[in-house]
Amino acid sequence: MKPHQAKVGVVVIGYDDAAHVADAVRSALAQGPAVREVIAVDDCSTDGSGALLDSLAEAEPRLTVIHRQVNSGGCGSPRNDGIDAVSAPYVMFLDSDDVLPPGAVDALLRSAEEHRTEVAAGLCVRRELPSGREVPWERALYARPTLISRPSRRPRLTHDTLCVNKLYRTDFLREHGIRFPDGRYPYEDFVFTARMLAAAPRIVLIPETVYIWHVRRGADRLSISLDRADMANWQARTEANRAAYEILLNAGEKQLARAVHAKFLDHELRMYTRELELRTPEYRTAWWEHTRAYLSTFDAADFTVNPAAPGRLLARVILACPAPRDLPRLKELAARPARLLPPYPRDGEGVPVWSADLPEVTLEHLQGRAGHLLPMAVDAELRPRVRGTRLRLRLHELYGRMAEAGPGSVDVEFVHREEGRVGLTGTAALVADRYGDSWSAETPVDLSALGAGVWDLRMTVRFRDGTSREVSAHALDGPGLLGRHAIPDVRHGVLLVQPYRTHAGSLGLRTASGWRGMTEVVSRRLKRLLH
Repeated sequence: MKPHQAKVGVVVIGYDDAAHVADAVRSALAQGPAVREVIAVDDCSTDGSGALLDSLAEAEPRLTVIHRQVNSGGCGSPRNDGIDAVSAPYVMFLDSDDVLPPGAVDALLRSAEEHRTEVAAGLCVRRELPSGREVPWERALYARPTLISRPSRRPRLTHDTLCVNKLYRTDFLREHGIRFPDGRYPYEDFVFTARMLAAAPRIVLIPETVYIWHVRRGADRLSISLDRADMANWQARTEANRAAYEILLNAGEKQLARAVHAKFLDHELRMYTRELELRTPEYRTAWWEHTRAYLSTFDAADFTVNPAAPGRLLARVILACPAPRDLPRLKELAARPARLLPPYPRDGEGVPVWSADLPEVTLEHLQGRAGHLLPMAVDAELRPRVRGTRLRLRLHELYGRMAEAGPGSVDVEFVHREEGRVGLTGTAALVADRYGDSWSAETPVDLSALGAGVWDLRMTVRFRDGTSREVSAHALDGPGLLGRHAIPDVRHGVLLVQPYRTHAGSLGLRTASGWRGMTEVVSRRLKRLLH
């Protein structure tokens, strides 16, 4: 690319991140001649980050360093400084602990210019460190190249709240006054993205990976999205969602505004509900009160559109109860896929309801939904044994709908959490019990062949009519069910096996082989407890 074609400015922001900021800057410079400039904004760091950036700038004329004199407390102000400073026709943003993959800028710029759009967006991948496991962000949105003439034609755009996987025309941002909230404002990109969508730009989506989001769960200082144990985090998240909704509503984008509420119910509400049992009683009470107050601002249509969605049912239960209740059952409903655990009561007229003492929360929408789309519940127990380990499953009836669908078998696989590979697979027939209220299945698990690792149990229930549904298992607790077991093994000498319950209530499995493996497992456990 010729010098006059260098059209992109990359704004890199950082605070006390000397360990990673140089890698971020180098990944931006390595994009090649399409990058006219890299604006690195140091937010008054105290760990030498500023001096490190200055030394990089001495050898790289495309790098400009801005030193803020006062720490902003957030990400918005440094990014705004970058918007003000950039001279290139296009701008994109990069956080100091992430990187741009090779070819990202070229792919975005090429698509933006070809289609003459104000915004070009590509796939972001969350990379778990140190394992390297990668999880695409909003994969369906970026499945294929797509030109969107107006954001309201694709409400799902509101689900991609990231600002970093996008290339923006600089004059578009400036002409419409699209900026980030200043100061300490967690989830500032929610507001920025809403302002961008409210300006109704032409947007092109591309399937190429354009951003690597590094997830360091073991870091001393967790990122905002991971540090969810403080009530202030939830308050900030609801405030950012409220602001995004109002921005779009005031811009006349009612469909996009409603999509913001839908995202909150399906994503944020489910995520925080799954973790609610882990919190203190004081946190739960404050969370419940705050959530009820926020949900009370929603329109009735936010709950009646797609009432079968688990987030809608979660919201209705929370709104109906002045204090926290049914937390174990709500956690299972918030899982992915959702599980609606027994009991399955009906009111006096035979209408399915949440519980006998909460009949106002009706579940009549389940009666008209296809069987394979229901939030079916499967219990699971794994009993490690020297003479053979077996996985036992139980599928519950659900207001008579399971019997109508006719469950026939279940496919089982154990998937390595970090590597994503399948360790073991199996298929077992589902056999109805004598009372017609459940179906049972049992399959052997070769722990020796499975080997060491952390494993997620995934299942697919298959019905007689050819339909199927992916489900997760509710981990049963009881004597000898959850906890560590040392199993003598011909191949490994000894296997340390631990069936456990995940935050979402699902059955997971940790395995370690040999005495060295056992030592590593205990060591990692101690580190987690200390952290």
